[in-house]
Amino acid sequence: MNIIEHYKQTRNLTNSLCKPLEIEDYTPQSAAFASPPKWHLAHTTWFFEEMILKPFLKDYMVFNVEFSFLFNSYYNTLGKRIARHERGLITRPSVENIYKYREYVDKHIEKLLGDSQINEDVSKLIVLGINHEQQHQELLITDIKYTLSRNPTYPKLYEVAYANMLQETDPLKFIDIKEGIYNIGYNKNEFCYDNEFGFHRVFVENYAIANRLITNGEYIEFINANGYSTSKYWLDDGWYFINTNNIEYPLYWEQENEIWYVYTLAGKELLNLDAPVTHISFYEANAYASFKNKRLATEFEWEIANAQFNWGKTWEWTNSAYLPYPNYKQDEGAVGEYNGKFMINLMVLRGHSVATSPNHSRPTYRNFFSPETRWQFSGIRLAK
Repeated sequence: MNIIEHYKQTRNLTNSLCKPLEIEDYTPQSAAFASPPKWHLAHTTWFFEEMILKPFLKDYMVFNVEFSFLFNSYYNTLGKRIARHERGLITRPSVENIYKYREYVDKHIEKLLGDSQINEDVSKLIVLGINHEQQHQELLITDIKYTLSRNPTYPKLYEVAYANMLQETDPLKFIDIKEGIYNIGYNKNEFCYDNEFGFHRVFVENYAIANRLITNGEYIEFINANGYSTSKYWLDDGWYFINTNNIEYPLYWEQENEIWYVYTLAGKELLNLDAPVTHISFYEANAYASFKNKRLATEFEWEIANAQFNWGKTWEWTNSAYLPYPNYKQDEGAVGEYNGKFMINLMVLRGHSVATSPNHSRPTYRNFFSPETRWQFSGIRLAK
């Protein structure tokens, strides 16, 4: 697939994810971490305009000068921006105008890509923009789900229930990995994020990692054993978090007459006990591992062993803080703000989820969220 086709396919997928939305669904912001669909549509477009069209397309005229302020996310080098928790207050511009913005930028990106003299810097930025939009496609799904979950009528948006339709039926076994020195990080010529560099070696002791994820049914054992009210399983920060927020089970779960249900984007459903548990925080994943007298793998242990198990149903919490690799170099300018400045107070997740866009992940991919994060499709793989 050439770069123009890849660009068009990515942009069309974003639009298709929004197609089932009602106009009223585009603007509400249900939490500071969950951006409105309208903002995602505009921000991913702003990225191509700000990073590529303005510096590289001669005589380009911006669609709307106010959009640089409204739809900048966290790029300090590109000027001021609206506060993250106020994105849902942007009732104007209209949804119709945002789609016109997307069409306008698409037309000019395709014009730029049609230039036979396009340079390598532009090509790299286009590919980065495509991957950036793919990240926002998953965020669209998870943010929409969180917002609709706050509606007591349990709206149905898609035919697909995502994680609740999955199965983890293999017996739980542990794969032994021998101690030794292993290579970590990305060393190929295709796209990756800068946080996957630099390629380096690590030493690990003998360990074992589970062949599959923990299921809903297995996690219910933790709940029934009073796991959420037994402090010894919890990190102190996690204990404070669940008690402050009255958390007693995973996000989107609900119990009626001793039967568990879950909200999905296909509506409220009976909880599939054989599906992998999802929408749990690092704190919950770590507490469950403690309950089972196991632990979470480090991101290095996960990467070393990944070829020996199936992954990709949920993001998998690791016991690794999000830190730079040896010889990591942050890019100059706005692009350098993409990953490096977030390397504090976050935990690494590996793999990808059922909501991740096709062909977006790889074994060296390093996702990262704060340890209390629950609205992503995150799950548990045990290690020992």
